[in-house]
Amino acid sequence: MKETIIKKAGEIFLKYGVKSVTMDDIANDLGISKKTIYKHFKNKVALVDSAVSYLHESMHNTVLCVCDKGYNAIQENFEIKKIFSELFKNSVNPPMYQLQKYYPETYTKIIKDEFSIFKECITGNLEKGIQEGLYRKDINIELATKFYFSLMMSVHDSKLHTYNKNTMNKLELCALEYHTRALATAKGLQTLEEQLEKTEL
Repeated sequence: MKETIIKKAGEIFLKYGVKSVTMDDIANDLGISKKTIYKHFKNKVALVDSAVSYLHESMHNTVLCVCDKGYNAIQENFEIKKIFSELFKNSVNPPMYQLQKYYPETYTKIIKDEFSIFKECITGNLEKGIQEGLYRKDINIELATKFYFSLMMSVHDSKLHTYNKNTMNKLELCALEYHTRALATAKGLQTLEEQLEKTEL
Protein backbone atom coordinates (compact mmCIF):
# COMPACT_ATOMS: atom_id res chain seq x y z
CA MET A 1 0.00 0.00 0.00
CA LYS A 2 2.83 2.40 0.80
CA GLU A 3 4.27 2.18 -2.71
CA THR A 4 0.80 2.59 -4.23
CA ILE A 5 0.30 5.78 -2.23
CA ILE A 6 3.72 7.10 -3.30
CA LYS A 7 3.05 6.42 -6.99
CA LYS A 8 -0.40 8.01 -6.94
CA ALA A 9 0.80 11.01 -4.95
CA GLY A 10 3.60 11.53 -7.48
CA GLU A 11 1.13 11.50 -10.37
CA ILE A 12 -1.19 13.98 -8.70
CA PHE A 13 1.62 16.27 -7.55
CA LEU A 14 2.98 16.44 -11.10
CA LYS A 15 -0.41 17.25 -12.56
CA TYR A 16 -1.79 19.71 -10.03
CA GLY A 17 1.22 20.85 -8.03
CA VAL A 18 2.46 19.97 -4.55
CA LYS A 19 0.89 23.05 -2.98
CA SER A 20 -2.71 22.57 -4.11
CA VAL A 21 -3.03 18.80 -3.56
CA THR A 22 -4.23 17.75 -0.10
CA MET A 23 -4.02 14.43 1.71
CA ASP A 24 -7.81 14.20 1.23
CA ASP A 25 -7.35 14.52 -2.54
CA ILE A 26 -4.89 11.63 -2.59
CA ALA A 27 -7.06 9.47 -0.32
CA ASN A 28 -10.15 10.12 -2.48
CA ASP A 29 -8.26 9.34 -5.67
CA LEU A 30 -7.09 6.03 -4.22
CA GLY A 31 -10.44 5.21 -2.65
CA ILE A 32 -8.94 4.84 0.82
CA SER A 33 -9.25 6.73 4.09
CA LYS A 34 -6.85 9.50 5.01
CA LYS A 35 -6.00 7.44 8.10
CA THR A 36 -4.45 4.81 5.85
CA ILE A 37 -2.08 7.38 4.38
CA TYR A 38 -1.10 8.59 7.85
CA LYS A 39 -0.21 5.02 8.83
CA HIS A 40 2.66 5.25 6.36
CA PHE A 41 3.47 8.99 6.34
CA LYS A 42 3.38 11.21 9.40
CA ASN A 43 2.53 14.31 7.33
CA LYS A 44 2.37 15.74 3.82
CA VAL A 45 6.02 16.78 3.92
CA ALA A 46 7.05 13.14 4.39
CA LEU A 47 4.80 12.06 1.52
CA VAL A 48 6.11 14.77 -0.81
CA ASP A 49 9.65 13.74 0.06
CA SER A 50 8.97 10.07 -0.73
CA ALA A 51 7.00 10.79 -3.89
CA VAL A 52 9.67 13.10 -5.29
CA SER A 53 12.42 10.58 -4.50
CA TYR A 54 10.41 7.86 -6.24
CA LEU A 55 9.85 10.00 -9.35
CA HIS A 56 13.50 10.96 -9.39
CA GLU A 57 14.67 7.35 -9.26
CA SER A 58 12.18 6.32 -11.96
CA MET A 59 13.39 9.09 -14.27
CA HIS A 60 17.00 8.12 -13.73
CA ASN A 61 16.33 4.47 -14.53
CA THR A 62 14.44 5.47 -17.69
CA VAL A 63 17.30 7.72 -18.80
CA LEU A 64 19.78 4.89 -18.28
CA CYS A 65 17.65 2.67 -20.51
CA VAL A 66 17.77 5.30 -23.26
CA CYS A 67 21.55 5.55 -22.94
CA ASP A 68 21.81 1.79 -23.52
CA LYS A 69 19.93 1.87 -26.84
CA GLY A 70 22.87 2.87 -29.03
CA TYR A 71 21.75 6.32 -30.19
CA ASN A 72 24.43 8.81 -31.16
CA ALA A 73 25.06 11.50 -28.54
CA ILE A 74 22.73 14.11 -30.05
CA GLN A 75 19.92 11.66 -30.76
CA GLU A 76 20.30 10.38 -27.20
CA ASN A 77 19.67 13.82 -25.73
CA PHE A 78 16.58 14.30 -27.89
CA GLU A 79 15.21 10.92 -26.79
CA ILE A 80 15.79 11.86 -23.15
CA LYS A 81 14.04 15.17 -23.77
CA LYS A 82 10.99 13.26 -25.05
CA ILE A 83 10.80 11.41 -21.74
CA PHE A 84 10.79 14.61 -19.71
CA SER A 85 8.30 16.26 -22.07
CA GLU A 86 5.93 13.33 -21.63
CA LEU A 87 6.39 13.34 -17.87
CA PHE A 88 5.63 17.03 -17.47
CA LYS A 89 3.04 17.42 -20.25
CA ASN A 90 0.10 17.77 -17.85
CA SER A 91 1.87 19.84 -15.20
CA VAL A 92 0.11 23.10 -14.47
CA ASN A 93 3.19 24.72 -12.95
CA PRO A 94 6.95 24.01 -13.05
CA PRO A 95 7.36 21.17 -10.50
CA MET A 96 10.86 22.12 -9.35
CA TYR A 97 9.82 25.73 -8.78
CA GLN A 98 6.98 24.56 -6.54
CA LEU A 99 9.30 22.35 -4.55
CA GLN A 100 11.77 25.18 -4.12
CA LYS A 101 9.03 27.52 -2.91
CA TYR A 102 6.94 25.26 -0.69
CA TYR A 103 9.24 22.35 0.25
CA PRO A 104 12.76 23.81 0.25
CA GLU A 105 14.36 20.96 2.21
CA THR A 106 13.09 18.38 -0.27
CA TYR A 107 14.19 20.63 -3.14
CA THR A 108 17.71 21.05 -1.75
CA LYS A 109 18.10 17.30 -1.26
CA ILE A 110 16.78 16.42 -4.70
CA ILE A 111 19.00 18.97 -6.48
CA LYS A 112 22.05 17.59 -4.74
CA ASP A 113 21.07 14.01 -5.58
CA GLU A 114 20.06 14.91 -9.11
CA PHE A 115 23.40 16.41 -10.03
CA SER A 116 25.37 13.52 -8.57
CA ILE A 117 23.18 10.99 -10.41
CA PHE A 118 22.80 12.74 -13.76
CA LYS A 119 26.40 13.95 -13.83
CA GLU A 120 27.49 10.51 -15.02
CA CYS A 121 24.86 10.51 -17.79
CA ILE A 122 25.79 13.99 -19.04
CA THR A 123 29.52 13.28 -18.89
CA GLY A 124 29.02 9.99 -20.72
CA ASN A 125 27.06 11.77 -23.42
CA LEU A 126 29.79 14.37 -23.89
CA GLU A 127 32.51 11.73 -24.13
CA LYS A 128 30.43 9.75 -26.63
CA GLY A 129 29.78 12.85 -28.73
CA ILE A 130 33.48 13.65 -28.91
CA GLN A 131 34.31 10.10 -29.98
CA GLU A 132 31.61 10.24 -32.66
CA GLY A 133 32.91 13.53 -34.01
CA LEU A 134 29.65 15.30 -33.11
CA TYR A 135 31.16 17.44 -30.34
CA ARG A 136 34.45 19.36 -30.44
CA LYS A 137 37.52 17.68 -28.94
CA ASP A 138 38.53 20.79 -26.97
CA ILE A 139 35.47 20.75 -24.69
CA ASN A 140 36.05 21.08 -20.96
CA ILE A 141 33.85 18.13 -20.01
CA GLU A 142 33.57 19.00 -16.31
CA LEU A 143 32.42 22.56 -17.00
CA ALA A 144 30.13 21.55 -19.86
CA THR A 145 28.47 19.00 -17.57
CA LYS A 146 27.78 21.64 -14.91
CA PHE A 147 26.63 24.19 -17.50
CA TYR A 148 24.17 21.78 -19.08
CA PHE A 149 22.74 20.68 -15.74
CA SER A 150 22.23 24.32 -14.70
CA LEU A 151 20.68 25.12 -18.06
CA MET A 152 18.18 22.28 -17.89
CA MET A 153 17.24 23.18 -14.32
CA SER A 154 16.60 26.77 -15.41
CA VAL A 155 13.63 25.69 -17.57
CA HIS A 156 11.69 25.20 -14.31
CA ASP A 157 11.89 28.92 -13.54
CA SER A 158 8.29 30.16 -13.40
CA LYS A 159 9.29 33.52 -14.91
CA LEU A 160 10.37 31.80 -18.12
CA HIS A 161 6.99 30.10 -18.36
CA THR A 162 5.00 33.31 -18.00
CA TYR A 163 7.18 35.17 -20.49
CA ASN A 164 5.71 34.81 -23.99
CA LYS A 165 3.64 31.80 -22.80
CA ASN A 166 6.53 29.36 -22.96
CA THR A 167 5.77 25.72 -22.30
CA MET A 168 8.06 23.26 -20.56
CA ASN A 169 8.48 21.39 -23.85
CA LYS A 170 9.50 24.55 -25.71
CA LEU A 171 11.94 25.61 -23.02
CA GLU A 172 13.54 22.14 -22.86
CA LEU A 173 13.99 22.17 -26.63
CA CYS A 174 15.52 25.65 -26.58
CA ALA A 175 17.92 24.61 -23.81
CA LEU A 176 18.91 21.43 -25.66
CA GLU A 177 19.49 23.30 -28.92
CA TYR A 178 21.52 25.99 -27.15
CA HIS A 179 23.66 23.35 -25.41
CA THR A 180 24.25 21.36 -28.58
CA ARG A 181 25.17 24.35 -30.74
CA ALA A 182 27.76 25.38 -28.15
CA LEU A 183 29.49 21.99 -28.42
CA ALA A 184 28.87 20.74 -31.93
CA THR A 185 31.21 20.21 -34.84
CA ALA A 186 29.96 20.75 -38.40
CA LYS A 187 28.85 17.11 -38.40
CA GLY A 188 27.12 17.65 -35.07
CA LEU A 189 25.27 20.71 -36.34
CA GLN A 190 23.96 18.71 -39.28
CA THR A 191 22.74 15.99 -36.91
CA LEU A 192 21.15 18.65 -34.71
CA GLU A 193 19.24 20.16 -37.65
CA GLU A 194 17.96 16.71 -38.57
CA GLN A 195 16.71 16.17 -35.03
CA LEU A 196 15.06 19.59 -34.88
CA GLU A 197 13.16 18.90 -38.10
CA LYS A 198 11.72 15.73 -36.57
CA THR A 199 10.85 17.32 -33.23
CA GLU A 200 7.35 18.63 -32.55
CA LEU A 201 6.59 21.37 -30.05
